[in-house]
Amino acid sequence: MRSYQPDLTPPWKRSAPVPEVPAEPDLVVEEVSTGFCGAVIRCEKTAQGPTVTLEDRFGKHRVFPMEPRGFLLEGRVVTLVRPSAAGPARPARTASGSVAVPGARARVARAGRIYVEGRHDAELVERVWGDDLRIEGVVVEYLEGIDDLPAIVRDFSPGPDARLGVLVDHLVPGSKESRIAAQVSDANVLVLGHPYIDVWEAVKPSSAGIAAWPVVPRGQDWKTGVCRALGWPENTGAAWQRILSTVHSYRDLEPALLGSVEHLIDFVTAPPE
Repeated sequence: MRSYQPDLTPPWKRSAPVPEVPAEPDLVVEEVSTGFCGAVIRCEKTAQGPTVTLEDRFGKHRVFPMEPRGFLLEGRVVTLVRPSAAGPARPARTASGSVAVPGARARVARAGRIYVEGRHDAELVERVWGDDLRIEGVVVEYLEGIDDLPAIVRDFSPGPDARLGVLVDHLVPGSKESRIAAQVSDANVLVLGHPYIDVWEAVKPSSAGIAAWPVVPRGQDWKTGVCRALGWPENTGAAWQRILSTVHSYRDLEPALLGSVEHLIDFVTAPPE
């Protein structure tokens, strides 16, 4: 018969208990030893014990053992445990990966704005960041091109309480877009972009159900050329709706677009200095 062995560890040396949190899909945590932050993709049983796979906002996956006190959730140490068969009905995160705020009302619109080049850009930003933008009170408007960007900025009259962020397609050295963007020097305006000819390319090919985005010869309309190369009807509006329907979260977008949009939101919503 085993004898009872009391715990003689002084109370001040005992580890305080921490919450056990089910590792539900899309829960975003930070692994304490590496600082890797990502959303839960899956849990698995292994010979060494249960593991959890996390995916960061750039699509990188890492597998970690589900050890006690092994993760941070919103700054608190927690122990991840395997979820029950019936998960929560409400997702813990928005499409952008931010903490979901169920029932939150939209904030009154700020004076600041984010401008994008076209309707498709605006629809993609709304698809992924719409919940965040409403909570922050940020309105996104599209310009139908940026040829007149310096005049548009002057008409907007940006200031510390009315910052302007601009998202530009094909913002690469030597492009027409880069030359136009260089004409804007207001401290209350931030112009960022991505390297893609069109925002369609910012959707990962694997998400869009294709092997890669086609290379369209110079001189051809890029969107029409894409439809032709992929064997789709040459209806660019319908093609875009087909592509947009495959975007469910930030994981379906390329990092180059993610970083620019996140930076613009932070810039527009930052308090005046």
